[in-house]
Amino acid sequence: MFGYVTANVRELSKEQSRRYNAVYCGICRQIRNHAGQLARLGLSYDMAFLALLLMSLYEPEEVSGKRACALHPVSPKPWIDNEYIAYAADMNVALAYYKAADDWHDDKKQLAKMMTGVFGKHLEEIQERYPRQCQAISQCISQLTQLEKDNCDNPDLPAGCFGGLMGELLCYREDLWADTLRKMGVALGRFVYLADAARDYKQDKRKKKYNPFLAMGGEQNWQHWNEYLVLAMGSCTHEFEKLPLVQDKGILDNILYSGVWVSFSAKTKEQEGAGS
Repeated sequence: MFGYVTANVRELSKEQSRRYNAVYCGICRQIRNHAGQLARLGLSYDMAFLALLLMSLYEPEEVSGKRACALHPVSPKPWIDNEYIAYAADMNVALAYYKAADDWHDDKKQLAKMMTGVFGKHLEEIQERYPRQCQAISQCISQLTQLEKDNCDNPDLPAGCFGGLMGELLCYREDLWADTLRKMGVALGRFVYLADAARDYKQDKRKKKYNPFLAMGGEQNWQHWNEYLVLAMGSCTHEFEKLPLVQDKGILDNILYSGVWVSFSAKTKEQEGAGS
């Protein structure tokens, strides 16, 4: 999810902030346990949303603690652990591997090549635990690569492809809520892909890289692009509200109704500033 599906931390209460960070630390801890210290470099707050959503839906028993670590050696940080924290950690490593592999393929960055080795060492184990989800990630990357080669001028196609990936990630198991989670994930993935395309428009134009909005022709059209984003997030929250969520609902509301827009705005301003 690459940095968009995060909380608007200014609007979280102190209790919510502690809970949100404890989930994040729990994921970080699981990544260290499953894939080693260096794999924590791929950690994303987006995975806290995935864990919180599934925890709110299924309400598992939790284990918690507080301790210092290599990243925070002085001040001990609280953490939470359960099966959905572990799942989010595994999905974080899998996504980080494929992102690094894609960066290496596109830009031949040596750091990306190194990170494929870091994340890839445990990829086979993750694939064995979650074959459906890992297959969806692999297929999505392959399909996106082909659409880029074809210079696809229909943003719905690559956005839908990434949406399919997100749908499988949100769907932890095939049960009563699988269909709703998939639809929610598809819409969320569409939002993330299109937000990234809008943010990177100027940079991609300058570097002559594929961007669906560039392939469409014409100039920057923030009003039109914003309509895409509003529609995608509206579909996401429509499915989200069907879920019987109580625990951590306030944090999840913050992320989907505020955080994603704050993140998009911040990333867009950052990119515009870098390109000026």
